[in-house]
Amino acid sequence: MKIERRFIAEEVRIEGDEGKLKITGHAAKFDSWSRDLGGFREKISKGAFKKAIKEDDVRALFNHDPNMVLGRTKAGTLALSEDKEGLYMEIDPPGTQLGRDLIELIERGDISQQSFSFTVEKEEWAYPKDKPAERTLEEVRLYDVSPVTFPAYEDTDVTVALRSMEENKPPESEDEGAGAEDRPKARPKLTQSRHREFKNRIG
Repeated sequence: MKIERRFIAEEVRIEGDEGKLKITGHAAKFDSWSRDLGGFREKISKGAFKKAIKEDDVRALFNHDPNMVLGRTKAGTLALSEDKEGLYMEIDPPGTQLGRDLIELIERGDISQQSFSFTVEKEEWAYPKDKPAERTLEEVRLYDVSPVTFPAYEDTDVTVALRSMEENKPPESEDEGAGAEDRPKARPKLTQSRHREFKNRIG
């Protein structure tokens, strides 16, 4: 299954004492509708991350780059939890140049937003009339959480969701999907010879 990404305009912060700083913040928020993502909008249900937090070996990356590792749940350097707001993360950054630089960039306000990568286990679709389709994420698997420079959606970020939207769309009603045999037939056009014959008849 193809990985999707979503971004959140939620401030990422530095917390702790000078000798033990942590990168914290929410990587996702519950029950908050996204903007129109190209024909649909979506929200995340409470509990959607519960299974992933328990079972998945999630990484913390910078800009989703696997070469820029900041932490990992299996190593105890990334802690994830659900609170009343959403998916909360706490990263124990490495004492590397990357870790030091990222702390500096966050403290300066140059890096302030986050993203997460996931695949869908359970979802629900609704199709309100004359409105974008609505997707509710009920259970997801997590791959990484990531402070990001540009929290902008790429076309590939929603391709999987658009495919799922089409696959789950209910069939058209009989009135909307009436076959050609049910529709009024168009009157046949008069050929040139038939047109002359018709004119002769009426004078």
